[in-house]
Parts: sequence; C-alpha cells; structure tokens
Amino acid sequence: MNIVEASGLGKRYGGTWALRDCTLEVPAGHVTALVGPNGAGKTTLLNLAVGLAAPSAGRVTVLGGRLAGSPAALDGIAFVAQDTPLYRNLSVADMIYVTRQLNRRFDQTFTEARLAELGIPQKRKTRKLSGGQQAQVALTLALARRPQLLVLDEPVAMLDPIARHDFMATVQAAAADDGLSVLLSSHVLTELERVAGYLVLLARGQVRLAGEVTELLAEHGAGSLEQLALTYLRENVTEVAR
Repeated sequence: MNIVEASGLGKRYGGTWALRDCTLEVPAGHVTALVGPNGAGKTTLLNLAVGLAAPSAGRVTVLGGRLAGSPAALDGIAFVAQDTPLYRNLSVADMIYVTRQLNRRFDQTFTEARLAELGIPQKRKTRKLSGGQQAQVALTLALARRPQLLVLDEPVAMLDPIARHDFMATVQAAAADDGLSVLLSSHVLTELERVAGYLVLLARGQVRLAGEVTELLAEHGAGSLEQLALTYLRENVTEVAR
C-alpha cells in the first residue's frame, strides 16, 4: 500500500508554482524523509497531503487511495506543523481535553502515561513549557489519535540537540512498535539519518529523487543522507538555494 501517492500534482500561488508535476509513490511502513532546500516545496507537499491546501493541478491520495482532505483520510492522519500547534494560553490538561473532543479516536491512558514519564505537568500552561516539552506534548497528542500516518513538518527546527534526539527517538519507537508510517520534513539531516528508511528529495518544486535510503546511497556512492542530497543537488539542479 502507498501511504501517499501523487500524480501530476501541482500547487500555484498567484503566478508562482510552489510544486509542479509531482508524481510520487511513498510506500507504507517507513519513516520517510522529505528533504530539500528552502523553497523546494516541502511544506506545500505536506499541506496537500493532509488536506490543508487544494491542488492547482493533478491529485494526491493517502492511506491506499483515499482522497487527501476527505473525512476518511483525515481520520487516519495526524499532523504536527512546524510551529508546534499548541494554544499558548491553555494548560496541558486543557490541550488534552480539546484534542480528545475534536477527534473520534483518542488514547487518554497513553497520553497521561507518556506525559508523566516525560515529567510534563498537566496543570502548566503550554507557553511556560520549554521548546522540547512543547514539541513532545504536540507529538504525544498526535500519537494519541492512533493514526496510520504521522506527518511532521520541521518538528525539530527550533530544538536543542538533546531535545531533537529525544523527539526523533519517540518517532522511531512509534514507527517500530506500532507500524506507524511517518512522513517527516526536516533540514536536520543528521537526525534523519538515524530513523529514515525512505527518501524523497525535492528541489525547485519538483521531485528529484525517491527511493529506499540504502539503495539510493549505494547507487550514488554516498556515505550519508547529507552527502547524497548535497552532491545530487549540486550536480543535477542548477540555481539551488543553499
């Protein structure tokens, strides 16, 4: 089953194409790294996949053929945006309540146990949590929905190295233990190296590479994801922002 499948997918803002002629199949059961320079179209692709934006061209389906943004698709996807979507004036307990009320499935026992394990008090306002704690709360609420696909847009961009490591370890464990498929956009390629089994490389609004990480590394003679991405972009894509 393909967890995300796009055919001729494009998104235009005014006269500018943020994503164009994107044809892609992402198989289920992987942590998929979505990488590329600034302005490559990563966030646009994620927004289209989760139904936050409508295509200007083509189509995208998720979870084995469900139209992105449809009720059937939304029920099986959890999304954590780049700015860690928490209401800053609410307590952690209030965030749990709101999330539980807005979703058909929500694992309250898992949520409370995991936050207790992390030492995050439910009475505290989310704005008073550290960046790492806020990210973990957002991730916990997403996992509590028991999705088939977890979509993460630059979730560790503002975190320190220890918080990044802890966050990615949680993602890796969820994928391994629960069979969760993950689509993860990040500029921190060293963190992706530990968890990603599948790679999608975007540049200038188009898919440039896609495939199993081990196969791509061997094919291109690269020793790491970072080396693969940088070498490929420099040799095959002109005027790529660095």
